[in-house]
Amino acid sequence: MDHFVLQTILLYTALCFSIYQGQETQEFLPTFLKVSKNLPLQRLLVEWDVSDLAHKFELEMVFDIQVSRTEEMNVVWTEYYNTTLSKLNKTLHWSWDSELPLECMSHSVRIRSMVNDERFSKIWSRWSQWETVLGLDTSDDNTPYIFPEDKVVEEGSNVTFCCIGGKDSRILNILFNYTDYYYPDSNTSQRNMVITMNKVLHADMPGILVFCNISGKGSKNYSATLLFVGKPPYEPKDLSCDTRDMETLTCTWNPGENTYLYGPHSTKYHLFERFSQKTLCYQETVTYLEPIHCSWAIDQQMIYNLTLTAQNPLGERSANFVIDVAQREHMKATEISLYWSMQPKHKAIKLLCQMENRHPSGQVELHNSSVVESNSYPHLTLGGLLPFTNYAFRMRCGAASHFWKWSEWSKTLRVRTNEAAPSGKLDVWREVTPVWGGRNVTLFWKPFPDFRANGGSISFEISWEKLENASEPEHISISALQNSTTISIDNHSYKVSVAARNNITSSLPSVIIISRATDNGAEEKVDHTDLEEERVNGTVDGIYISWKATNAFDGYIVDWCNFPRSQHCDFQWKRFDFNTSSCLINSAAFMPGVRYSFRVYGSLANEDFFLGKKVGYTKELAPSLNPLEEITEMTSHTVTITWDSYPINESQPGFIRGYHVYVKTMEEECSLKGSTKHALSDGTVLCKYTIENPEEKRYMVKHLVPGTTYALAVTAYTGGGETPIEAYIDVDTPHDSKIYLLVLLVIIYFVLSGVCFWNIKWVKDCCCPEIPNPNKSKVLSFNGLKLNSEAVMKLNDCIPDTIVLENTSEANTLQLWSHGTILESESKVINPSWVYFVQNEEGDLMCTQSAQEACTSFENLAYSSQTALGSSLYQNLWMSEKSEPQLSILLYQPQHYIEILSKDTVPSLREITEREGSLRYISQMEVPRSEVKLSDLPYSTEPMEHSNDKIQTVLGSELVTSTSDVELS
Repeated sequence: MDHFVLQTILLYTALCFSIYQGQETQEFLPTFLKVSKNLPLQRLLVEWDVSDLAHKFELEMVFDIQVSRTEEMNVVWTEYYNTTLSKLNKTLHWSWDSELPLECMSHSVRIRSMVNDERFSKIWSRWSQWETVLGLDTSDDNTPYIFPEDKVVEEGSNVTFCCIGGKDSRILNILFNYTDYYYPDSNTSQRNMVITMNKVLHADMPGILVFCNISGKGSKNYSATLLFVGKPPYEPKDLSCDTRDMETLTCTWNPGENTYLYGPHSTKYHLFERFSQKTLCYQETVTYLEPIHCSWAIDQQMIYNLTLTAQNPLGERSANFVIDVAQREHMKATEISLYWSMQPKHKAIKLLCQMENRHPSGQVELHNSSVVESNSYPHLTLGGLLPFTNYAFRMRCGAASHFWKWSEWSKTLRVRTNEAAPSGKLDVWREVTPVWGGRNVTLFWKPFPDFRANGGSISFEISWEKLENASEPEHISISALQNSTTISIDNHSYKVSVAARNNITSSLPSVIIISRATDNGAEEKVDHTDLEEERVNGTVDGIYISWKATNAFDGYIVDWCNFPRSQHCDFQWKRFDFNTSSCLINSAAFMPGVRYSFRVYGSLANEDFFLGKKVGYTKELAPSLNPLEEITEMTSHTVTITWDSYPINESQPGFIRGYHVYVKTMEEECSLKGSTKHALSDGTVLCKYTIENPEEKRYMVKHLVPGTTYALAVTAYTGGGETPIEAYIDVDTPHDSKIYLLVLLVIIYFVLSGVCFWNIKWVKDCCCPEIPNPNKSKVLSFNGLKLNSEAVMKLNDCIPDTIVLENTSEANTLQLWSHGTILESESKVINPSWVYFVQNEEGDLMCTQSAQEACTSFENLAYSSQTALGSSLYQNLWMSEKSEPQLSILLYQPQHYIEILSKDTVPSLREITEREGSLRYISQMEVPRSEVKLSDLPYSTEPMEHSNDKIQTVLGSELVTSTSDVELS
């Protein structure tokens, strides 16, 4: 004993040292690995162990197990095996079922471990060595093989075959069911070939032949096997027992549908009696077209509790029933007769017995019965039970005459009542989807609260037929595992029936009418008014739905999906009475932030009519995503921001009620017109604009300051809040070009004004030259110059104030034009001489002067007077010569002025006119003295701008006829 205690202490010390000193390096390597195979089950059996230290402290461990095939160790299976080690059982076991027959290839197994304990680092140990069980592919035998041998599989299964050739042989091909050939891959071993047949079907023959052709030195060049494809047995039907002579009892039943398994694999039937614990008969199925019979002799037993079991290699089914030979009839599905016996027998004792009936729901019923114990079997019949329901019974008895106490309870007897026809109906609904050329109708069904299957083998029978034209109904049968199916119909009206069926019969069918469709595939409605989507309110208790109830319908239906965002939406519906106009839809699947759509229909005579669509949330949440903003337009005072791609559909966790546009200035103050002040949690102040229309995804921010930086952000808001501001868009408003233009115009205005102010005289001379007024001349102020109230000027006393010489070259060399000939004369100062004009008898003016000098006349059109000269601007002038100047009478014409040029050359009037640009009028300010000469007058040689005064006439020493403006031009 002390030695054991010491050993325990040492082990514990070693473990603690391992835990606290070397956790990271501690490992428990699997040991004693052993692999074997169970060929009938095609199963690998694996055994191994770990160190005693791990078992001692019952560590929780994880083992990584790998299975490989062939010499290359290709891993075909990996599994993690979790276990808690035991002090008592050290050997660990694991098994693996192989789809490939184990005979075909060698299989190897290796294991590594890890301690799943917080005190240890979770590090895998080293791998164990591969442990291999050999296949026949390594054998030196010359005999070919094919596996599996004579296997029985269920229809629709996948089966893998392998063919192994003998030593020094190769496989040519594999033949499946006499029709399909399979050839080996050039990359694989020629001695071993594997094929997999997917979803195999039964054959008309008892088995499917699989044949392997082999080429080699062996005596046998082929190998073959049979594959049996069938179905599990069906539950026996139409079971009945009777007797004709009260000596032999015969039971008959229907084997059900064909399982396609024959001979040794066919269905076997065992009839077992529970009271006597005897097998009454053993029958094998010969044909599925005839009932099966089983007979046995009746002894003193009158009540038989029978169990009939059908069994084949793919499974088994059983049925229970009780027969009272005296009544020779089946017990009803809603009642049961219980029989018992007591020891010792043959004693006539009056007993009071109590039967306890425990329901599947846990409810307990007690039934008392007074019986007399005799040679016959006492019994008690209980009624009011549910068909195809499991009950638990037990009994106790006491003396009826002098009751003292109850006996001990008997053993519990568990009994299931017989099957019966399904009771009640199915609740059926549909969803119609238009497709090309018709409609797809998805049918859904669920049991009404009063529906009971009353049987174990349930299926659903669906049939549909056209209402407009008489046609044969179409039928399909659906497994009990399904609660929906889809059928395709055209655009006519259809009647659809759905019923539940068990081994006895079918339930009453549930009928719905699919209305005919319009050209666009939509169902016709009672009212063709377009019904829009309506929002409804949700609470923590559910979503409230309401509609307008009318007398036109006998009921209403509301349907929805519990998981609208999933492909399998868990379609639901609920029916309401004709006088109901609202409901509260709730479901444990409802989640906050998920939009649920509800469709409301009115029902009339099994036909349904769409009334409207409602959408709502149990609880709205703030949007999960911010709008993606974009600046589309910008001026110096406005910025337009858009977020067109933002969704407002059912993907949002709430109804998008609108948007908030936030503007942040560099000063972080809100002074923009039309905005409201908004302060963030960090104290930042923003300007907020609210857009209440969720469809409006564009906003123009106005009243901005040019040349200023702003930060903009857009958030969406729902009934559950708004999205937080995650990022801003920075914009810089451009400077106002209108201000620059206005400033430029003002500058130009002041510059022009200054220029004009300083050069107003020059501008006036250029644009509006001053026109001299002869009537204001001081020359006319002398009384001696007036004649007949007309002013007469004495030209010899009038000289110009100033003479301007504009062309110096002409002053040196004066070129005069006379009748087209250039005349040259020496430049010289011409002495002034005075010209006198007198009027002759013909009314012409005569020019006279001294020293034979030429007489030249100029005209300024600004002084022209048509009244003075009439229609002709000039009169004929005759030139006369005087030896000395003398004063003559000159009729003054305001438009005529005289300049003395030369006495030698006289250009023509036209030539003088052509040179008018080199002559300029100089105004007369003073009357010259008679002794002043032209050569004494001051002159300027600087060029000056031309005056608008024009020279019109030049008079020479010869007769010149006056010329009009037309001729001059």
